[in-house]
This record gives sequence, C-alpha cells and structure tokens, in this order.
Amino acid sequence: MEDELELVKGCRAGNNTARKGIYTLYSKRLLAVCYRYTGDIDVAHDLLHDGFIKIYKSISKFDYRGEGSLELWMSRVMANLSLDYLQQRKKMQEVIVREEELPDVVELPEKELYGDISDEQLMLFVTELPAGYRTVFNLYVFEEKTHKEIAAMLHINEHSSTSQLHRAKCMLAKRIKEYIRNEEK
Repeated sequence: MEDELELVKGCRAGNNTARKGIYTLYSKRLLAVCYRYTGDIDVAHDLLHDGFIKIYKSISKFDYRGEGSLELWMSRVMANLSLDYLQQRKKMQEVIVREEELPDVVELPEKELYGDISDEQLMLFVTELPAGYRTVFNLYVFEEKTHKEIAAMLHINEHSSTSQLHRAKCMLAKRIKEYIRNEEK
C-alpha cells in the first residue's frame, strides 16, 4: 500500500490508480462524515461522489503536512459539502429560544450502563436528530468548532447554536435511556 504522499503525488499527476487508491482507503470513512451530517444514506452517497470529484480537481491545492493530513483535509471537504447541501435545501432551521425556555438537561446514564451500545448505534441516534440539531452537534463535537464559529458558518446567532446543541444533547440522552430500557426487557 502506498503512503498518503505517494497517493497525493499520483493524483496530481492524473494517475487513475492513485485516485482509486485514495477512494478505496477513505471512502467508507468519508461516507460516514456525509451521513453524520445529512442523516440520509442516499444523499450521503451523492455527496461522497461529488466530494471525490472536488478532491481530485483541487488536490493540487492540498498542502501535505504529514501522515493523516490528507484524510483530515478530505473530511473537511465532505463536511463542507454536506453543510452546503443542508443550507441549499433550507433544512437548517434557526431555533431561537430564551434561556428560561431551555429544557432541563437530561442526565446521561453512567457510562458503564450504556457501554454496551455500539458506536454504530450511537451514530444512528445522531443521524436521527433534526437537521439543525444534528449539524450543530456534529460541528461542535466532531469538528470541535466553537459556537461563534458555528454561528458564522451557518449564518445563525451564537445563542441559536448553544440552544440547538443543548437540545441535541437532551434528545440523545433521552434516546439512549429509551434504548437501554428496551434492551433490559
């Protein structure tokens, strides 16, 4: 298996074997990024396809910074495409609430009580969130963006970002508790 730098050089030279190598190595993880944002596997596949076209066209602009930098760059491309898709489809709905309207935080069960839930199941719960909550949750948790950065990216106010994250966490906690309760039966 070639290393990242060799694959990048091959792609820059128009080598289809290198392009296939990148696709083979990273497509599953990048599909997961698209799915995490959209919650729709068919849309995620379409975005993956579009994303690879964009990656191949703009690979000359990629600045290699060591092992892992290619995957990070491609993940950002896919996340940005997913956000663009959501904004174009007007699925991003700003939720404006006052502090006193925020629901109480639902406490998550202790880790040892839900440790048997697979990562796939937890990711499924994330994809089931409403689009706005899911997008803010993904940007905050997985992309490690601040609420200020999220607000600027999504063209919402900072308070909307914090409230959507809060509501997402509440919905996830409730869903995890329901899942545990059903598994115990």
